[in-house]
Amino acid sequence: MLKMKVLEMAWVSCGVGNDWCESMCRGGSRRKTFNLFQVWKQNGNSGNKNKRRNKQKEGVNIEFNSARVPQQQTATQETLPIYLPPLSFFFLFFSQTPLPSHSHCTGRAMLTTVNNDNSFSAFSDCNSDRSAEFSTPSSESRRLLIACAADNSDEFIRHLVLNLHSCSIEDQKQATMEIRLLAKNKEENRVKIAKAGAIKPLVSLLSSSSDLQLQEYVVTAILNLSLCDENKDLINSSGAMKPLVGALETGTPTAKENAACALLRLSRREEDKIAIGRAGAIPPLVKLLEGGGLRGKKDAATALYAVCSVKENKVRAVRAGVMRALVELMADLGSSMVDKAVYVVSVVVGVVEGRAALVDEGGIPVLVEIVEVGTQRQKEIAVGVLLQICEESWVYRTMVAREGAIPPLVAFSQSQSHSNSNRPRHKAEKLIELLRQPRSGNGAGCS
Repeated sequence: MLKMKVLEMAWVSCGVGNDWCESMCRGGSRRKTFNLFQVWKQNGNSGNKNKRRNKQKEGVNIEFNSARVPQQQTATQETLPIYLPPLSFFFLFFSQTPLPSHSHCTGRAMLTTVNNDNSFSAFSDCNSDRSAEFSTPSSESRRLLIACAADNSDEFIRHLVLNLHSCSIEDQKQATMEIRLLAKNKEENRVKIAKAGAIKPLVSLLSSSSDLQLQEYVVTAILNLSLCDENKDLINSSGAMKPLVGALETGTPTAKENAACALLRLSRREEDKIAIGRAGAIPPLVKLLEGGGLRGKKDAATALYAVCSVKENKVRAVRAGVMRALVELMADLGSSMVDKAVYVVSVVVGVVEGRAALVDEGGIPVLVEIVEVGTQRQKEIAVGVLLQICEESWVYRTMVAREGAIPPLVAFSQSQSHSNSNRPRHKAEKLIELLRQPRSGNGAGCS
């Protein structure tokens, strides 16, 4: 019933009523013929509801494959059968309302390749689904209209892919917009769109177009298509990484956020992460982490956490200045970014350059403060980071001890006595032992 209502509203300017909507929503062909000329002529294209109501009373009906015949028709009225246009016609009625950017892209779904399962909860709210930013009726209407065309989706998708090759940028935008919507929530559509050959022209558009709106649409479409695991290899082999990095550098704020998410979706294997780093993604991700909005920071942190599991990307991140941004985020204990920032730090300090950068940027006192007043999870991660930097460096141990780390570490260790996991307590106890050790005779240097 709701579908019928939406379609009736979409076609009200043409005078099309419940009969056509009912046929459409019950799976009828999109190629129904109807007496559109007669309806248009009688309504005068004026939008006057009274005129439309009067004409309906006079017996103006819609003709479906000659099953319905107008009850009254004068000799001067011409019956003109017109084929129903493709689904893209529907979107014209809704073009004044912003469109949802892309589908759910939660950290839990995206971090399938990260070994540390405890990180899932930290990144689970790191998504870029903007569906809540648009009016519910409009978004729901689009979903219903797309659902009504499901029986003809193969033909419609082929039509959209052809329009990606159009010389008209408006046709390209319209096709890309509809592809991203079709791929938003339905796995079957993502597979169909890829099999119809949409990925290569989308990547080509992203590489060649300077139109920022089209770039944003393409990035979002690629992101939605990447939600299907079957499509990831095809997207990677089509050369999408470089243009996605370009969008990450020069695109709109939404394009940058979606590009970060798309790169994350494409980083499931180690070789993919290496390729992303070599494509130049790390510096713009760090820049987004530093200067993006909250959503951009979350997307950048999630992507960096994933791709920096590879050693060479850790080094790239340090050289791009990631530690300064991370320390600033950790220091704001009231921010929702603290957990994510500490997790990224825990990955980057896996290399010597990362540990040195953390100390140089003043990270030790921030981590000690987190152990003292942070949440349970933040304390656990901070203890792990401090243990990493202290294990091979007496200098760092001295710095941590001078920041007064031992009392909060003891308190944390005692609070873990009844915990289900002994691992955090063991880390805290090991760190306390290191901090209390006298300086070794040979004097270990900075690792």
